[in-house]
Order: sequence, then structure tokens, then C-alpha cells
Amino acid sequence: MDIRVEGLGKKYFREWIFRRMDFHFQSGKSYAITGPNGSGKSSFLKTISGAIPATEGNITYTAAGGNTVHSDLWPRHITFAAPYLEVVEEFSLKELLEFHFSFKEPAEKGDTVSLLAEKMYLQDSLHKQVRHFSSGMKQRLKLGLSFFTKAPILFLDEPTSNLDFRGIDWYLTAIDLVKQERLVIICSNQPNEYSFCNHILDISSFKGRNNLK
Repeated sequence: MDIRVEGLGKKYFREWIFRRMDFHFQSGKSYAITGPNGSGKSSFLKTISGAIPATEGNITYTAAGGNTVHSDLWPRHITFAAPYLEVVEEFSLKELLEFHFSFKEPAEKGDTVSLLAEKMYLQDSLHKQVRHFSSGMKQRLKLGLSFFTKAPILFLDEPTSNLDFRGIDWYLTAIDLVKQERLVIICSNQPNEYSFCNHILDISSFKGRNNLK
């Protein structure tokens, strides 16, 4: 699935966060959105995911067959992981995984709740309430839900936040396995998070010219 943005802009109060953006994000490729803190990376990701409205411009999702996907259906095609996204912390890990995959399809047929927990290195916490997880465990859970859910588009915002060295190694191994047939867009200031990306775009220079590196 591809995403095309035309004349895209987002404004908060009187300040343009980004504006006049024209770009084609293609299926099977990985893109890094970079820029200093406060430059609008997260706002951009939320805008193209449909979580918040654009101030101006158009966003078009196109399926593999060339058909345009209505914005109401975008969530079906997206997985999204970010430190600020909430999970139901009153659930145990087992309950949360069962709940999530009652609505979503696992990326791999035959993936059970126990196997998914193992893939996240959380198998010893299957019956623990998520509210008792460390910040690193919660981030690994959020990433795991996005990695191991079947969807053609993967959005990641600061993916290694709260992860230790072992967690970062896990992230790099997992993303390498799941990115092959997806459109991946990562917002980050950390080069190790997006070293595999095909293209790098600086959000602070989205003023209508081509910023592809």
C-alpha cells in the first residue's frame, strides 16, 4: 500500500509545523522522518495516519490493485507504535494479546498468545498485569503489537525509547524481519533506529521542495 501527500500542511494556532509537502511513500520501502525535538515529527505521523486532521492538502492511500482506500478504512491497514500511545494496563499480558488479536490478524498464521509473548521476550510475564511492567517492557509490548500484527503499513515514533541495549538489539532484529513487504515510516533522532531506511527526510525543511536524501 502506498501513501501520497499533496500540498500537505499542519498548523497549530498561528504556527505552521510543516507545509507544502508533496511526496510519495511507496510500499516495500522504509522512510525516516528526522528533525530536532519539537520540529513536528510526531505531528506529521499522526496527520498521515488520520489520527489528527491536516490543515491543508490531501492524503491518499492506494491499495496494491490501484484502488483508493477511504480514510475511514485506514486504521485497518496501519500498525502504530509510540511511547505516548496507551495500552489497557488493567489487563494481564495474556488478556491484552487475546483482546488485541480478537480484532486484528497476526502477521504469521499459527501465532498463539504464548508464541507472541515469546517473540516479545515477555513470556515470563504472561499473567502479569501490564501496569506492573517496566517502561522498557511496555515499549517492547507496543512494538511487538505493531510488528506481529498483519498490516501493510507500519508507523513508528521514537521506537527505542525506554529500551536497554538488549531491547534495542531485539528491535533491530525484529524490524529487519517484518519490514520487507511493508511501507515503514519512522520518526526518530537516533540514527541506529533507522539505519536500514531507504530514504531520509528532514521534517524541518518541508516547505514545498524535495527533501529526499
